[in-house]
Amino acid sequence: MNTDDLVSLLAKSAGPVESDTVTRRFAIALGWGMFGSTLAMAITLGVRPDISDVLLLPMFWVKLMFPALVAIIALYAAIRLAQPGVRLGRAPAMLGALAAVVWALGMFALLNAAPAERRSMIFGDTWMDCLVGVPLLSIPVFIAAVWAMKGLAPTRLRLAGGAAGLLAGAVSATVYALHCPELEVPFIAIWYVIGMSIPAVAGALIGHRLLRW
Repeated sequence: MNTDDLVSLLAKSAGPVESDTVTRRFAIALGWGMFGSTLAMAITLGVRPDISDVLLLPMFWVKLMFPALVAIIALYAAIRLAQPGVRLGRAPAMLGALAAVVWALGMFALLNAAPAERRSMIFGDTWMDCLVGVPLLSIPVFIAAVWAMKGLAPTRLRLAGGAAGLLAGAVSATVYALHCPELEVPFIAIWYVIGMSIPAVAGALIGHRLLRW
């Protein structure tokens, strides 16, 4: 019997993991991961100095809620993928719908803006900072998410790694939003999505190694 056959046999006989074990491991992982990302953001980047003023702006909450909702969906997917024999569910459809809404809002904003303003709405002043900052700040959450998953016997390792990476990227983007000065929807629809996707792709590529039993 080769390794793949043995893993499949063990997975079939393992059954679902008890829900309190799953909840406890992910709660611990998210707590420590968010703490690490927030601390890293505060030390290296800092919260934007006008945070008390932007809290009154609806667009700030849109920027904050978008990655937060992605994180909730990614957590749902990660919890299910961490357990043998549990289907992924509606997570891909929910992610697709959320992305479609944000892209539609971004396109609407661009179409209603003056041509001279569109480049600034897309790139802002910090698009490169977003592409670097979000993936780097995701590292503590990714490490914690992998720890949580590794103790719960995942069997679809690449998908599980991708879900862990997306969870990390989304939490990181939520934390990064407290620093980010950009408030335009096209900027968020492009660079936040790419920033969250980088850890997701990385997680899918290395997940089978990190999560292997």
